[in-house]
Amino acid sequence: MQVKRLTCNIGAELKGVQIKDAIDSDDLFNEIYRQMLAHKVIFFRDQDLTPEQHAAFARRFGDLEDHPFSAEGPRVEGLVNIYKDENSKPNYLENNWHADVTWREIPQKMAVLRCVKCPEVGGDTMWANMAKAYEDLPEHIKQQIDGLYTRHSIEASFGASLPIEQRHALKAQYPDAEHPVVITHPETGEKVLYVSAYSTHFTNFHTRENVRYGNDFTPGHHWLLMDLVRRATIPEYQVRWTWEPNSVAIWDNRCTQHYAVADYPPTVRQMQRAGVIGTKPVR
Repeated sequence: MQVKRLTCNIGAELKGVQIKDAIDSDDLFNEIYRQMLAHKVIFFRDQDLTPEQHAAFARRFGDLEDHPFSAEGPRVEGLVNIYKDENSKPNYLENNWHADVTWREIPQKMAVLRCVKCPEVGGDTMWANMAKAYEDLPEHIKQQIDGLYTRHSIEASFGASLPIEQRHALKAQYPDAEHPVVITHPETGEKVLYVSAYSTHFTNFHTRENVRYGNDFTPGHHWLLMDLVRRATIPEYQVRWTWEPNSVAIWDNRCTQHYAVADYPPTVRQMQRAGVIGTKPVR
């Protein structure tokens, strides 16, 4: 296996390996897992991989879960199909910085994404290192956000375009989750900035320590959250991957965010993703 770092802070391409071989090889699987923890997101080209092997490999990391807003197209058990053709409407929710399904009480641990078809130009995906984003925060901001929590909402994101009755039903099925603004990675011990496009507001900011009269500090509360969310947009924390058919990305959803670049004209783009169930984020 050859490991080629792609940036100073995140991302590596692993060459000379077929991930399907890790289905039955503990040594290979453990090395791939170690590389993911080290680089946050790892990439592979030219993977001779069936959908069934894709799902079997991903299950080595843990149980898989579906997504309530899976895109159209053919479905494979254990995989979410992300499909667009010439008639598909743009999905503005993909081209926003986020970690997958943080609107669940138990978000995903990681994901394995394979490119089935893609445009000749465009449709890249970007990832950001949110541990580095936290590390570089000014010390007074770290002190200010220590102990804060935010709400993460499917209703205010995927559900926003639904009729009100459907939106309320979606929230009843998936109530807003509350997570710490800063979490501790359960395996590396790193501190991670854990806010994204799904974060709607702080839930415990409005205290006597932060507010003197009524809502006088509330505007600052919103500015602070927006500034934290925008940390993912800093180029020094990012890596950008250009897809080819049979390319694969594996990322740690606990310490990264990603952004699907929607710069390609109406064309066929099909991706298949396996999402691995994680554990509840903690400070």
